[in-house]
Amino acid sequence: MINYRKKQANNDIAQYRLGEHNIVDHFSYSGLKEYPDYLVIDGQYVRSLFISGYPYVASSGWLDSLINFGHNIDISYHLHEISSLNALPKLHRKITELESTKRAMIKAGKIITSDISDPLSSAIELRDKILRGQEKLFQISIYLAIHADSIVNLNRVTSLLESVLSSRLFYIRPARYEQLLAMQSILPRATDQLNHKRNLDSSSAALTFPFMSSELVQPSGILFGINKSNDSLVIIDRFSLNNANSIVFAQSGSGKSYLTKVEILRQLTNGTNIIVIDPEREYQNLTESVNGTYIKLSLRSKQHINPLDPIYVGLEVKHISEQIENITSIISMLVDGLSPREKAYVDKSLVKILSNLKKDRPAKLYDLYDMLKNYNQLKLCERLEKYVSGSMADIFNSKTNIKLNNRLIVFDIKDMPDSLRQVMMLIVANFVSSQVKAHPKKRLLVIDEGWMLLEHDDSARFISGLVRRARKYYLGVSIISQQANDFLNSNYGRAIASQSALRILMRQDTTTIKNVVSEFNLSEYEKNYLLTNERGDSLMIVDQTHVAVRIIASKDEHPLITTDPSEIYG
Repeated sequence: MINYRKKQANNDIAQYRLGEHNIVDHFSYSGLKEYPDYLVIDGQYVRSLFISGYPYVASSGWLDSLINFGHNIDISYHLHEISSLNALPKLHRKITELESTKRAMIKAGKIITSDISDPLSSAIELRDKILRGQEKLFQISIYLAIHADSIVNLNRVTSLLESVLSSRLFYIRPARYEQLLAMQSILPRATDQLNHKRNLDSSSAALTFPFMSSELVQPSGILFGINKSNDSLVIIDRFSLNNANSIVFAQSGSGKSYLTKVEILRQLTNGTNIIVIDPEREYQNLTESVNGTYIKLSLRSKQHINPLDPIYVGLEVKHISEQIENITSIISMLVDGLSPREKAYVDKSLVKILSNLKKDRPAKLYDLYDMLKNYNQLKLCERLEKYVSGSMADIFNSKTNIKLNNRLIVFDIKDMPDSLRQVMMLIVANFVSSQVKAHPKKRLLVIDEGWMLLEHDDSARFISGLVRRARKYYLGVSIISQQANDFLNSNYGRAIASQSALRILMRQDTTTIKNVVSEFNLSEYEKNYLLTNERGDSLMIVDQTHVAVRIIASKDEHPLITTDPSEIYG
């Protein structure tokens, strides 16, 4: 053991004094102890190591596990270019040695193993690239300094780092009996006193610098979570993007509803009005906690939306033809499809109803039924009968008694029959759309299980058009789906994805990953990440920026948004 302590300052600066102490003492450590494989500096344990072995093939992000190592560690790179005039003779000599060894093994009847053939082919390839000016040769040294408050923790972190790097085929060694030289090499002095170098071509050397990690920080936005690459905050203002739309693809149980509720709570604090279409009753607790409006739509519900009500609003804002087209789509879904002739009569009837519309008496489905009967469309009337005077008349042939006058409004359609869920989603979305166009303000429409709307061309066409035009009315449309293939195999689904400036991908399975990778142009690393990431982890794509994010909620937010049965029911 060697014990060092600073005794006196350099003569050149000894004249500068701060009180009774030399100025150097104010910037120097008070004591240092050197052991064979670590140092103790001011009570802190420091071990310096160097990378002694590299994987045979360099790949993008091959040192990410080192850069993102979650402990106190200093990293120092020393990079020196080797002149081609000096590199080529050495390469020629190495190639000659390997070829001679190969010929000798062949002559002796031995099998040529990869430890001869691989370096030989690599050396020949590198030589040719240097001759063509495609590559240069570098010498690189990578040194690491681990800091800990005890020798036990120092050994533990060292073992952990060795395990993490060896999984990527990097091997590290402590600088035994050279800890002081290693420390001098790690300090920002640009001197490599340890001199443990490795030859790399320029392409491989470039891949050792993964410091440029993507960040998403928009000061006017809301906090989504933590950037898993560099532990920075991910803050996004969706209304400052090209459009405010988003799409979320995730497996069941991967945390997509949790993510959405986190955003809803924080959007509310940012002055955004939120409207949610909830097919699975997952937002009731959240709505009640913020005094929102919770609307249950069912066949026995006392709350109604008149399918023809948007035509009245459309009259005020001059979107009549668009609203007629949307209502025609709703009628088509109610009656299991319209022929071209029937569509023409529905359109004709709606135009006539509009011309006779009175502000004190909005049109109802019965008016359309009566008009079609006058046009002798009896088969169509038979299919409309149950919605006008049959078992479903209360929900579909009643006056609208719902107002969008709260900051959070949730439409619960879980109690609707399965055959009517899609059409009710479309009716609600069309009703919201008409209100948004009449009174534009900062709003977010969240459609959970949005894949349902792609099952029919009419609803798919409607939602695609809504997403495309939402920006004009200060509206963001957020579509959540666990059926990524249903979206990406549909022309309308791909159009919706392309019109969403914010794309959030959570855990995928092997049946969906191929389409997701192709649609969003993901790397092999991102593909593997989406197949193996944990619950609550996501890949966020904003324009060309890809960021791995860990979604976080505060201890006060979590009880309001969790759907984990063990937490809810104990």
